[in-house]
Amino acid sequence: MAVLVRIPTPLRSLTKGQPEVQVDADSVAALIEDLEKQYPGLKERLVDEAGEVRRFINFYVNEEDVRFLQGAKTALKAGDQVSIVPAIAGGR
Repeated sequence: MAVLVRIPTPLRSLTKGQPEVQVDADSVAALIEDLEKQYPGLKERLVDEAGEVRRFINFYVNEEDVRFLQGAKTALKAGDQVSIVPAIAGGR
């Protein structure tokens, strides 16, 4: 099932500059695996050594934060839009 993934600017070098890509996935975890197949090296930027989504990476499915859904187990369906958003910290 086709899912649209919005790629943040810092990770676009891994997607050949593409701001949006399509993946076939039925969950956020499967989405991460499909991204890795298509764009090697992307997974390590998204998850830690234990396979958990990194603290500073946020996934939104149709504008809903997956941390308030089922995390990486959050189900996806055809037509969903997933945004990967790196956390921003600092400032005054």
